[in-house]
Amino acid sequence: MATQSRLNDPEVEHSEMMSSPDPTPGRPVVALLAMAVLVTACGSATAELMNARSGGEATTQVSGVGAFSQPAPNLSAEELQRFERGNDLFTVNWVETGLDQLDTDGIGPLHNASSCSGCHLRDGRGDPSGDEPGLLFRLGVLEDSGMQPEPTYGDQLQDRSVPGVPAEGTVRRMYVEEPGTYDDGTPYTLRRPAYEFEDLAYGSLSVDVLVSARLATPVFGAGLLEAIPEDSITAGADPDDTDGDGISGRANYVVDPTTGELILGRFGWKAGVPTVEQQIARAFRDDIGITNPLLGDETCTGPQVTCAATAGSGSPEIEPSAFDDVVLYSSTLAAPARRNLDSPAVEQGARLFLELECHLCHKPRQTTGSHPIEALSNQVIYPFTDLLLHDMGAGLADGRPD
Repeated sequence: MATQSRLNDPEVEHSEMMSSPDPTPGRPVVALLAMAVLVTACGSATAELMNARSGGEATTQVSGVGAFSQPAPNLSAEELQRFERGNDLFTVNWVETGLDQLDTDGIGPLHNASSCSGCHLRDGRGDPSGDEPGLLFRLGVLEDSGMQPEPTYGDQLQDRSVPGVPAEGTVRRMYVEEPGTYDDGTPYTLRRPAYEFEDLAYGSLSVDVLVSARLATPVFGAGLLEAIPEDSITAGADPDDTDGDGISGRANYVVDPTTGELILGRFGWKAGVPTVEQQIARAFRDDIGITNPLLGDETCTGPQVTCAATAGSGSPEIEPSAFDDVVLYSSTLAAPARRNLDSPAVEQGARLFLELECHLCHKPRQTTGSHPIEALSNQVIYPFTDLLLHDMGAGLADGRPD
């Protein structure tokens, strides 16, 4: 590691190269020029990592608790109005049918949260340490045709419900201590989360059930990721590691429910959702129990008779125009500007990031293409992702394919 550090110090490189003897006439000059090119390239690459404009023109300079909740600065006046309406619907608590809150009723019958912001706190990720929603559990049974919903509980365990309908169950969280030792003999302990389902209201889970814990992801910048051209993403895919660099990112193609065709997945922990619109549709129906223009059926399964008999407030329970405003809101949340880029520690971190080749998976720079929302089009952004799936090993696998 000391050698690697010295190889990235321009002063050390130049002084050592100029003073090192070389019996071959002309060799020191050639070597010096080559090293100068290397240093310049490294400096340019490091500078590329230090760009503060995470979202191009869709970057906000606001910091603090509201940093993730700002509109893209380049929105039109009409889009800003729609953004605010979408924000209201993202944060409102939905209620049961019949409570005279006609625009925001219809929650459930089964659900996990009463609002979008209940899982995506301040438009950031969920908090798995508290009692609030934000950590969900996908269920499924693997059959020859692929992953299918668990017969009784469906795709997702829903631990809340409206009055008169039993919630599906609860989850008990625990941690398993896993001790280990570093190569130098220093001991360490990891805590691996483990979960047990309790109070199951509709019978036992299938003996073949596969479970995946899913923490709510950040919302900001989603529209920019959607605007990255598919070719830019798939160009980096190398599922069989044919180039031998040890990296085998792969694209996940999923069925588009609106067309029945395969489409590139981009969102969720396993890239299982192709668009922001479909992500919003699934969250409304599966997490809050709100039917919408894309998904008009409740999630009640055959054995859940009381759930199926409970009247909703119509289908869809959110009006198309209101649904579209939430999609626009979620698409145009600005990416926060990066901070402290003049810090020596940050600069050193950027150099190490390149040395360790983190950038081969966490691709710093992307360029968006065309998008229906003009503010997201043709932007140079710095999301540090290749939007591909990577095998992180058995220790991080949950065993449930997507």
